[in-house]
Formats: sequence, structure tokens, C-alpha cells
Amino acid sequence: MYKFLRLILFMFNPERIHNMTVGLLKLIKYIPFCSSLLRLNYTIKSSELERKVIGLKFKNPIGIAAGFDKNAEIYNELADFGFGFIEIGTVTRNAQKGNAKPRLFRLFKDRALVNRMGFNNVGVDKIIENLQKKRRNGLIIGGNIGKNTDIDNENASVEYEKTLSRLYNYADYFVINVSCPNIDGLQSLQTAEYLEKLLGQLTEFRRYRDTYKPMLIKISPDLSFEQIDEMLDVIRTIGIDGIVATNTTTSRSDLKTGAKEIERTGNGGLSGSPLTQRSLEIISYISKKTDGDLPIIGVGGIMSEDDAINMLNAGARLVQIYTGFIYNGPKFAKRINERILKEYQTERQKQNPL
Repeated sequence: MYKFLRLILFMFNPERIHNMTVGLLKLIKYIPFCSSLLRLNYTIKSSELERKVIGLKFKNPIGIAAGFDKNAEIYNELADFGFGFIEIGTVTRNAQKGNAKPRLFRLFKDRALVNRMGFNNVGVDKIIENLQKKRRNGLIIGGNIGKNTDIDNENASVEYEKTLSRLYNYADYFVINVSCPNIDGLQSLQTAEYLEKLLGQLTEFRRYRDTYKPMLIKISPDLSFEQIDEMLDVIRTIGIDGIVATNTTTSRSDLKTGAKEIERTGNGGLSGSPLTQRSLEIISYISKKTDGDLPIIGVGGIMSEDDAINMLNAGARLVQIYTGFIYNGPKFAKRINERILKEYQTERQKQNPL
């Protein structure tokens, strides 16, 4: 059914379809019994799916990555489709329109997306208003934070702290986004020298809060293993709670899409199938380097149930989907959760064959 619907949806501008989807999901709460029916069809309740990670209890390990619910408008509605946690944002202190349109493209042959959205969002104050609405019982919400594009890197740490301070009481954990390729100069914040300053400032702010909120850093798939090693040293020293691996990539290697179409899409972060192997390599590398002690949220290129299982087996404690949700449809989170339960069942049968 969804494959047929996808053919129709993919005939239209992807950003327009996304906005229409958000608008439709916002209407669901006004339709009697609609939310209940969605939960009945798309969610799985099982204690075997529950995970305690970064000090938080997740109903299941499948989340929606930042970028889908930028403005915290549809977190409850997304939870109806079987997600255990929702990451909102990227949130900036002030509202901004983002980059010029068109800025979102599909590479259908590669089962991929290219985006150069540019942190378009309504700003932290409006997002807080949205987060003050009642959330689904047990739903974990993460806040992905960045800086406004008119703030230079010299003043970025102050900007991140201001946004974190406003949002601190309204999300369960925070992701520091220093790896988005769609903001000029942002990825240079991933150097060990700057990270030590930025993360040190944010954790110092947290020291004086009444409630401890976990902080993670989202990293680029384009980092070398040497750069990752340097970053891990900073994380150990500062006391960051985990890593989100990985963001979108600037690479365009080994794509099936023709060169002319790739050129037409222009700059931006590539997500989807071409990112699968690189994300998996980085997750595996970090897990081995840290003896599995550093919590990892795996994201990037999860386009099938196998991809999700591979990420978890490589060392991710939780996984997030975005492009895979768009290509696979609304049952994707449920399918992954079903596959996880099946894997558990198979393992139990191996251990107790009789």
C-alpha cells in the first residue's frame, strides 16, 4: 500500500510533502479515536524492548532523528507510530528561515535524500511553548541544539549555552549538533580544541542545575578515525554522556544517480543507503575504542530491519531513523521492533533448545 502511495508522494516537492505530512499529523488529535487506532496498529508493548540508556528508560530503542519534528509540533503523533523517543530540532536561540529553497532533494535510485535546510526553525521560545503540551506517557524527548547562522564560531559556545539554558527544563536529554554540513563553518567546531571549550562550558552550566540532563554530541561521518580518537579523549575528559553517530555526509562517491542530477541537487548533507556502511564502521569503531562503555545512538543509513539490527550489534544502544521512515513508510518502526523481538526469541531458543 505504502509503495503505491510513495509513487504519488514522490511526484511532488519533498519539502512541501514533508510540511503537508506535519500538518496532517497535527490534525490527527482532533479526529475521534484516530490516535488510539494508530497506536493499536503501529505500537508494540513489550518489556523486552525497554532500554535504560543515559539514565533514562526508553519504551523501545527506535527513535526519530532530529529534523523531522523540528519545532516540536508532532512528537505525540509520531509516538503513535511506534517510536520510543523523539529528537526535536535542531533548535536555535532565535527563529530563522534556513537556506534558500529548493533545499531538499530525493535521490531515488540510491534511496537517499540530500538536504541543505540550514537549521530552519521557529526559535527556542516558540518550541518551548510546543513542549509544554502534554506528552504521551513515558515518551522520551531529546533536544538537538545548534547556533544561528549569523553567530560566528568565536561566539558559538555562548550561543549554545543560551539555547541550552532556555530549553533545559523541557527535554529529557540534549544533543550538541556541531556536525551539520549545511551551516557554514559549523563542522570546524568538531576540533578537539574547540570541543573542549564548548563542551566544558555546557557541562559547567549543567553542574548548577537541580536536575542532571544527559548530553550527547552528534558527529560527522566524514571524520577520520584519528579525529574521532581526539574527540573521544575530550569526551572522556569533559564527561559527555554519549555520541550520536552519524550526521549526514558531504560525500557523493559511488552513487547510482547520474552526475547531472547530483550536480542539480548541489551542496548539502546526504542521508540514506549510501551512508549505511560508514555509519556502521564508525559505531563499531567507537564501541571497540571505549569497550562498549560510551552510549551510542546509531543513526544514518538505517533503511531496513537488518540495518537497525546491525547497528545495535555493532554497539549502538539505541537507533534513530529518518530517511528510512520516508522510504519505508509508517510501519517501519514497528517492523524494526518486531525484528528485535524475533532476534530475542531466536537467541532464547539457541540457549534453551528443548
